[in-house]
Amino acid sequence: MTTETKLKKNILIVDDHPFIIQGYKNAITRYNPNAYEFVIAEAKDCQSAFDLITNPDTAVFDIAFLDISMPSYEEKELYSGEDLAKLILQYMPDCKIVMLTMFTEFLKLKTLINNVSPRGLVIKNDLTFDELLIAFDKVINDEIYYSKSILEMLSSHDNSIEIDLFDKQILFHLSKGTKIQDIPQFVPISLNAIESRKANLKELFEVVDGEDSDLVRAAKNKGLIF
Repeated sequence: MTTETKLKKNILIVDDHPFIIQGYKNAITRYNPNAYEFVIAEAKDCQSAFDLITNPDTAVFDIAFLDISMPSYEEKELYSGEDLAKLILQYMPDCKIVMLTMFTEFLKLKTLINNVSPRGLVIKNDLTFDELLIAFDKVINDEIYYSKSILEMLSSHDNSIEIDLFDKQILFHLSKGTKIQDIPQFVPISLNAIESRKANLKELFEVVDGEDSDLVRAAKNKGLIF
């Protein structure tokens, strides 16, 4: 296949570790080089990614690899790779999102799947060069790829609900009548993070349009707070 007949794919990689970006690039450029030409853009944080995604001169990305944890861009309310994924889908709805993370908390991953519906979701500890090529092959061929740890976690939890310590603390203080703006005094994360977690919890407990009291009641009914 000549260069002229190669299928061109625009790829975005966002990670705050340059050596990880280079590893992704090495894998992608080795994927079926006779059939594809890859144009790879990269960003190191939410701000540089925002500038790329919203630039009208930027070509539409076919696939985006996003780390979940990265430096935020508070001015635009971008705090994570999840927020970037939503931004990309707003500007480029056909882009296939691949999320990579060190997180292994079920609630975070389940919320990510519900909110973003990534075509690929990989725990970084599962990631090898070959594994990345397998994931890339699946995604580029319109299949969904979850790494081994993700599949095991989803299978073992089934339809059960788990929340982490910060979520439990937020629910506890809401149950005591603490105002949302006062919770950062007791829980060591930002108000924006607390509000985001509360919204995720409301979605998890299916009380999206309810009051805080409805959220607390639902958590108590599940035995998650007392």
